[in-house]
Amino acid sequence: MEIPENVKKRLSIPGDEHFYAGHTACQGCGASLGLRYVLKAYGRKTIFAIPACCSTIIAGPWPYSALDANLFHTAFETTGAVIGGIEAALKARGFKVKGEDGIMVVGWAGDGGTADIGLQALSGFLERGHDAVYIMYDNEAYMNTGIQRSGSTPYGAWTTNTPGGKRHFLEKRHKKKVIDIVIAHEVPYAATASIAYPEDFIRKLKKAQKIPGPSFIQLFAPCPTGWRSPTDKSIELARLAVQTAYFPLFEYENGKYKINMPSTKKEPKPIEEFLKYQGRFKYMTKEDIEVLQQWVLHEWEKLKKLAEIFG
Repeated sequence: MEIPENVKKRLSIPGDEHFYAGHTACQGCGASLGLRYVLKAYGRKTIFAIPACCSTIIAGPWPYSALDANLFHTAFETTGAVIGGIEAALKARGFKVKGEDGIMVVGWAGDGGTADIGLQALSGFLERGHDAVYIMYDNEAYMNTGIQRSGSTPYGAWTTNTPGGKRHFLEKRHKKKVIDIVIAHEVPYAATASIAYPEDFIRKLKKAQKIPGPSFIQLFAPCPTGWRSPTDKSIELARLAVQTAYFPLFEYENGKYKINMPSTKKEPKPIEEFLKYQGRFKYMTKEDIEVLQQWVLHEWEKLKKLAEIFG
């Protein structure tokens, strides 16, 4: 859809749409909204590699697609390897990759396909220094295969293999800090983002487009189906994840940290504000909530210290 020029000037994010109506995402799906924003930022001159995940279903089966861009469906564990191969092939054929007038190669994978199954391929992609962007949309479980826990599932959460109940068999490990693993590769650019803050997300996408080398963005994307949350609460939950410091927004660029929050001096909201709309946390005891709260505050203080030292 073409947006009139006078309207474009008033928009805070790109007005053009490259994500078609009629896709098969669930109501309130954070991943579909994130994918829409990526397409707004990069447009049709994009090649996506999407592994087995909800987004392969959302995009639609060949020869149909909800994406007004090129799409390569790939195996669960291979996103990093595939975008590296696409980037190398494009360069071998003489195409410009990355930059405002170049082709954008984008890996779009969930937390299961990134934090767990695809971690080796992601590491290789980062080490080799490909000019591409890897986006992990984080809905904190394997949603497409039945809501099993992933390395990104938080402490205290219900999933189908951490079912809670009388035995209190909930997730007892804290969320894997995938972005910290990425930063350990000394990449030129890595960031967190949230569907509740689209201007911030698109700004980071545009920055990743301009910086040579591999870029990584971890996007917080609620899943009402897996989180047992109301479909109209996805944006609010994504915002509360930031406001409670459960999922703080920050950037890592060439060794420097920058927190993208209104104020680092303002106390985060209590973690209960984030938990209360989600049925996946209904089995948590007061002790469980306190464990999660202390982990959140510890990680928040650690991030603030990194920004202070390496800002």
